Amino acid sequence: MPNKALRILIADEQHFHRMKTERNLNQLGYFRIAPVHSLAELLSVVEYGCEPFDLVIINATLCTGTGLDLLAFCQDNQQIRHALIYDAQKAGLPALFAVQRHNVRISQARVPDQETLEDLMSRVDMPAHGSLRGHARQQGGLRA
Repeated sequence: MPNKALRILIADEQHFHRMKTERNLNQLGYFRIAPVHSLAELLSVVEYGCEPFDLVIINATLCTGTGLDLLAFCQDNQQIRHALIYDAQKAGLPALFAVQRHNVRISQARVPDQETLEDLMSRVDMPAHGSLRGHARQQGGLRA
């Protein structure tokens, strides 16, 4: 069952790409999604957010020609727990990072498809080990 409290940010200049990605996440049960359309908006929302984003999905072309190292930004920012950078080839990100690097996943796809998002969410939306439910199960208090 999806964790409905997960905070997700989608950054893409193309309205259609943002909407398609949001719809695919909705179909997976995630609805706490903030779409942004520019690098400036992305940086503001991440920097001034009151709590970290569980997942940031970014079209790499937002940063083309800006000098921002998007990979380092996502890896080193405490306001971003996980990130998916897509359309990476257009932005000149090396293909050798195509699988996963720490909490950042890079994709050459133009837009993340349903299968990519399902796999990604299975990694992002992992049950909390310290939760009350998990603790009770370990103690034999709850039955599956």
